[in-house]
Amino acid sequence: MTNPQTTGPLPRQDAAHLPGMLAGIRVIEVADETGEYVGLTLAGLGADVVKVEAPSGSPTRHIGPFLNDEPGDERSLHFWNYNRGKRSVMLDLQTPSRIADFRRLLASADILLDASSGAVARALGVEPGAIAGLFPGLITTRITPFGDVGPWKDHKASDLVHLALGGIMMNCGYDPDPARHYDMPPIAPQLWHAYHIAGDQAVVGIIAALTHRLHTSEGQDISVAIHDAVSKNTELDVMSWVMRHAPLYRQTCRHAIENPTHVPSIGHTKDGRWYIATGVSVRDQTNLLPFLAKYGMQADLALPSAEADTKARNVPGSGANDESKAHVLEIVQRFIRAHRYDSMPWREAQDAGLLWAPLRKPQENVADVHWQTRGTFAEVEHPEHGRSFHYPVSRWLSTGTSWQAGRRAPLLGEDTTAVMGALEPRPRLTQPARPRAATPARLSPLNKPFPLQGVRIFDFSWFLASAGGTRFAAALGAEVIKVEWKDNPDTRLAAMSPVGGRAARRAATGPLKGVTDADMGGQFNNKNSGKSGMSLNIRHPKGLEIARRLIAQSDVVAEGFSPGVLQRLGLGYDVLKSLRPDIIYIQQSGMGGVGSYGRFRTIGPVAAAFAGTSEMSGMPEPAMPAGWGYSFLDWIGAYSFATGIMGALFHRDRTGQGQWIDSSQCESGIFLGGVPVLDWSANGRVWSRIGNRSPYKPAAPHGAYRCAGTDRWIAIAVFNDAEWQALARVAQRPGWLSDPRFATLQSRLLHHDALDAAVTEWTQGQDAYACMDALQKAGVAAGVCQNAEDRVEHDPQLAALNWFTEVTGTKIGQWPVTELPMKLSATPPYSGGIIDRGAPGYGEDNARILGEMLGYSAAEVAALAAEGVI
Repeated sequence: MTNPQTTGPLPRQDAAHLPGMLAGIRVIEVADETGEYVGLTLAGLGADVVKVEAPSGSPTRHIGPFLNDEPGDERSLHFWNYNRGKRSVMLDLQTPSRIADFRRLLASADILLDASSGAVARALGVEPGAIAGLFPGLITTRITPFGDVGPWKDHKASDLVHLALGGIMMNCGYDPDPARHYDMPPIAPQLWHAYHIAGDQAVVGIIAALTHRLHTSEGQDISVAIHDAVSKNTELDVMSWVMRHAPLYRQTCRHAIENPTHVPSIGHTKDGRWYIATGVSVRDQTNLLPFLAKYGMQADLALPSAEADTKARNVPGSGANDESKAHVLEIVQRFIRAHRYDSMPWREAQDAGLLWAPLRKPQENVADVHWQTRGTFAEVEHPEHGRSFHYPVSRWLSTGTSWQAGRRAPLLGEDTTAVMGALEPRPRLTQPARPRAATPARLSPLNKPFPLQGVRIFDFSWFLASAGGTRFAAALGAEVIKVEWKDNPDTRLAAMSPVGGRAARRAATGPLKGVTDADMGGQFNNKNSGKSGMSLNIRHPKGLEIARRLIAQSDVVAEGFSPGVLQRLGLGYDVLKSLRPDIIYIQQSGMGGVGSYGRFRTIGPVAAAFAGTSEMSGMPEPAMPAGWGYSFLDWIGAYSFATGIMGALFHRDRTGQGQWIDSSQCESGIFLGGVPVLDWSANGRVWSRIGNRSPYKPAAPHGAYRCAGTDRWIAIAVFNDAEWQALARVAQRPGWLSDPRFATLQSRLLHHDALDAAVTEWTQGQDAYACMDALQKAGVAAGVCQNAEDRVEHDPQLAALNWFTEVTGTKIGQWPVTELPMKLSATPPYSGGIIDRGAPGYGEDNARILGEMLGYSAAEVAALAAEGVI
C-alpha cells in the first residue's frame, strides 16, 4: 500500500533531485571508530564531510572485515561503511606546515568533528574546549570516552567497555536459572552500538548549534561523553531504581524486568530459525485466540472476561507477569514450532492484530519489496573493483529533502588537491529566510539561552520512539504541546512514583510499592519532561477545530500513530499545509507509511527483530539469540525522530520550506547494520553470533568475566601485546606470558576459550571495581558491568557529568530525570524545558493553552470539558 496523498514523501530513489537537510554545510572530521558514525550521518543529511587523515591513513582502515578477506588500506568494509559519502584529505598534524593548512581548512568549515583523543587540540596549541574560539562561528563537536572532567576522564574504553559501564549489558543476556542465578554472562549487543548511541545524540546537538548560529552567528563547543550517552540509553532500569528502588533482571530477547519469567517471547521454527510473538495484554489475547483457533492450536486458551480492560497500556516490559501469561507464550511457541521459517503465517497474524515478526538477519531486508520501494538500500559503485555493493543509506522519506547515498568511501588522500586548492573562509548565513518571532530571550536555569526558543510543536507522539524524540526538542527550548485523549492515552504506567513519595524512596532498602495514579509515572516523567499537556478529542468536531487552530500557530506537527490515522481524522498533510504553508509534519511508525507493509504493528522488540539487531546478538548457535533487553529500536527511533525535527527546522529556517517526513523505526535500525550487509554483499558471508567476542577489530581477551559477588562481571578488552602483558602483571599470572597459546594476539585469538577460562579463574575472586581500577591504572580497557543501582548511586563519572536534572511535576513532585548528554557551551539543553517542569498530568494545561492561544474563557473551557471535547 503506498501513501494515498499525492503530496506525500517520494521513495528515496525518486527523490534524488532533492537536497539534504544540511546541504552546503562543511564538516571537517578527525575521527576513528568512536566518531565516524557522526560524520556518516551528517554526510547522509547532505553535509560536505572532509575526513582528515595522516599519511598512514585512518586506523579504521585496518578494521575488518575486508574485501575477499584480504587486508589493505582500501579494502576495509568497516571503513567503507562508516566513511561513505565523505572526502579524504591527507594532512600530518604533527608537521608545522601542515598545521597551517589544517587551520585554513578549519576556517572554511562550519563544523569540526573531533574524536582524536586530544590530538587536534595539541596540534593547535589550545585546550580542547577552546578550539571553537579560534575560528569565528565554528561549531566544534568533541566525542570523548568519558568527558572532560571527573575521576574516569582518562580511562581507556572500547565499545564493549562502554556497553558494560553504561548498563546496556546488564539489561541484555539470557534468563537466570530458577533460583535467579545467572549462569551465563551479560551479553553486549553487536555491533559498535556504544558509538551509534552517542553519535546519534551528538547529531541532534550539532543541528541545534547550527540553528542557533543561523540566527545569531555564534559558534560554540559541543562535548559528548560516550559513557554519559550510553548510560541514558537503557529504557526501564534507571527510572525503576530512581522511583521505587527496584532492580531489573535481564531475560532472553525481551525486556529486563522486575519479576523475570522463564518463557521467552521468541519461538523456534522446525528448521532452526526464530520468530517473535510478543504481547500478552487483554487486547492481544482477544486477537490471539481466534487466530490460533483457525489452525486448531488454541489449546486451553479462553477469551478474556468481558470486564477486562482492553485500553490499559503499559510500557513493554513494565507490566506484571504471571504463570497465565507465560502459558499463553508457551502455546504460541507450539504454533511456531509447527512451521518452517518460510511458511510461518506471520503476515496473517499481523492482519489479526498480533505483534508477530521474523527474527531476520541483516542482509535479508535487502530483497524485501517494502525496503526496495522506500529506497532503504542502495548499490554504491566501487569503480576500482568494477562492482557495486549494497549499503543501507536512508532512515526516512520526506517531501522537501532526501537522504544522500553519496559515493563510495574515499581512497586515502584522494581529495587533497581538490579540497585544499579551493579553500576560502566560509561566509556563514546569518539572515535566515524565516526569522524567528522577536520575543524576549528566556534563559534556562543554567542562565543560557535555548537554541529552539520560539519553536512550537503540536505533539501527538507517544511511547518512547516518538515521544522520546520530542523530549529532545523540549530540552532544547521548543514549546511542546503533548496531545492525548483518554480513549487512547500514552503509556503512563511504568516506574511509578512510590507510595510515600520521595521521603519513602530516600529511606528504601528494598523495592517499594508504586502508586496507580497515571499522572505519577516515573518513566513517563523521564520521556515527557519539559512538555505542556493537553487532552483533546479530535474525533469531536469542536476538538478537530481546536486542533486546526492550534496547528495554524505551530511549527511542527509530530505523531507516532499507525500510517494514515491522522489523515483519516481530518489532519492529513494537505490539510496541515492549508493551515500553515510551511508546516513541518513528521510521523513515525514501525515500518513507515510508504511501502507494502501499511499498518504493520510494531513495538521496539518487534522492530528490532525485523531490522536484524535481535538475531545479531547472543552466543553462537545453537544458543538462542539474546537480542536486546530493552526497546533499543525505540531509542534509535527517538534519535531519528529528533534529528528529523531538528534538520527540518534548520532547512526551513534557511529556505522557508516545510515538509512531510515519513520516519520508520525499523529503518533506523536497519541503518545500523551496514557492516554485516556489506560483508554479505562483498563476501557472501552471513552474520553469525559471537557472544562478547570482538567481531572485526582483533582483541583477546575480549569478554565479560565473572567477579566476586552475586551477578558481578567485568568487561575486559585487550587489543595488543602490551595490554596483554599489563593484564598478566595485574593478575600476577606470569605463567600466562610463558604460555605459547597466549604469546601473541593471533595465538590468543586461536585459543580464546582457554584464555577466557584462565582470565575467569582470576577474576572470579576479585572485587569488580577494584579489578577495574587496577586494570585501568595499568592501561587496560576494563569496566564493570554496571546495573542501574551502580550508575545512579555509585558512578562517580556520571555524577561529575551531572547526568541527572531535578524537575518538578505538579502531581508527582520533584524527581531526577536524565539530562541530554550533549553539553553545548552556548545553548545547553535543560530537561525541564522552557516551562521548567516535569511531565504534564493528563490535560494539565488545557485552560492555559486554550486561554492564551485561542482566547477561550474559563466558562468556555468548562463547557468543552462537559461536552467531552477536552
